[in-house]
Formats: sequence, structure tokens, C-alpha cells
Amino acid sequence: MMPSRALVLGILALTTVLSPCGGEFDIKADHVGAYGIEIYQSYGPNSQYTMEFDGDELFYVDLGKKETVWRIPEFGQLTSFDPQGGLQEMATIKQSLDALIKETNSTPTTNDIPEVTVFPKSPVLLGQPNTLICFVDKIFPPVVNITWLRNSESVTETVYETSFISNRDHSFHKMSYLTFIPSDDDVYDCKVEHWGLEEPALQHWEPEIPAPMSELTETVVCALGLSVGIVGIMVGTIFIIQGLRSGGSSRHPGPL
Repeated sequence: MMPSRALVLGILALTTVLSPCGGEFDIKADHVGAYGIEIYQSYGPNSQYTMEFDGDELFYVDLGKKETVWRIPEFGQLTSFDPQGGLQEMATIKQSLDALIKETNSTPTTNDIPEVTVFPKSPVLLGQPNTLICFVDKIFPPVVNITWLRNSESVTETVYETSFISNRDHSFHKMSYLTFIPSDDDVYDCKVEHWGLEEPALQHWEPEIPAPMSELTETVVCALGLSVGIVGIMVGTIFIIQGLRSGGSSRHPGPL
């Protein structure tokens, strides 16, 4: 059963006056409205309908294709959600936002500086497929551009990105995934563009490969190991001899 409307947090009206960063990231938004986990922004058709549960995304509605996209596809085999419901909710929140804009004065708001973290999904082994995760937190307004760079070159294949997921403080977080094969020749950067940043943020990542031991270090380690082994053999031999002597004396008692 899907979470009921009682889980919706309530109406939060947010008005912003923003200027674009320039370059490729030049989308202009001047108003943002959120109704719980539904987001509408007044630039073009950019809006989002996402269903969350316990802080995780269950699904979102692709408003362009008008279809429901499940975060874990197997969930879609157990239940269903009519995407028309998401489209209707978007129309409702757009109407509510337009009414609020007319009734109130738009005041500037501060653009939050997002926090960016990059980490692998599982322990890194060279040559073994893995996934890099770029976690972008404290996003407000929910407009961000996340791209991957490998050796300073853009990567677009094997990339997946979540929709915006709401935080308790009404900011948002988003994750981008890059499937890759670790190599000691490749380094990666997660590039994040947002109005809260004066310039794009680059979070660097490269595999941590243990430095090989020098020949001298290997020789010392081997010598220590051999010495410990010899000492162990000598100590063991002494205990065996003492045990045999003790046993022999106990079998030949003196005269009464």
C-alpha cells in the first residue's frame, strides 16, 4: 500500500529572486513552490513529483514521458501509481504558487551552499567494477547541475541521477552514480554547479593504492620473520627436552 496523503508535510511557499551563474548553467528561476515532497519551479516546465518513504525515494513521475519511474524496478511489480495523479498535483501547486505570487511581494532569499561528498559504493579493487556516488546535500533552491569528469574529460555514459529528495530543513539532496572500473591511471571529479557557489565545485576522487614496499623493507621483514621462526623453534625444543627429562625421572623413583 502506498503512503497516504497524511505523510505530506504541509504547504511551504518559497519565493526567490535568483540570477544565473552563467556559462552552461544558465537556467533562470524566480519562484519556487513546494507542497511536501512535490516541487514546482516557475521556469519552464521544470517540476518534480516524488514519493518518498522514511527519507528514501520510492518513485518519481517523469512529467515529460508521463510515466512512473521506480527507484527499485521490482517495486513496480508489487504495486502501481497512476502518473496522472502526479500531473494533477503539479497543476494544483502551480495554481497555488501563482496565486501566492500575486498576493504577496517577492523578497530575495539566500542561496544555500551545497555540500559535496564522493565515495565508492563498495571497497575498491583495481579492475573490479564499482560505483562512485556523488552525494550533494543542503541544496536550495532545488536547481543543480551535476557532472562527472574522468581525467578532466566529461563522462556521460553509465551515469544515473536521482531526483531531488527533501530534507527536514526544507533543503534538498541529490545523488549521482557513476559505474566504472577502477584503474591506477584514472582520477575522477564530481562537478557541481549551483547558484550558491561562486564557481563550480569539484570534488576529487582517486583510488588509494598502497605503496609497494622497497627491496630493503622486504629484506628486513623477511629477516625478522626468519629470526622469530628460529627463536620459536629453539624455545619449543628446550620445552620438549625438559618435558622428556621430567618424565624420565618420575619413572625411576629412589629407594624407600
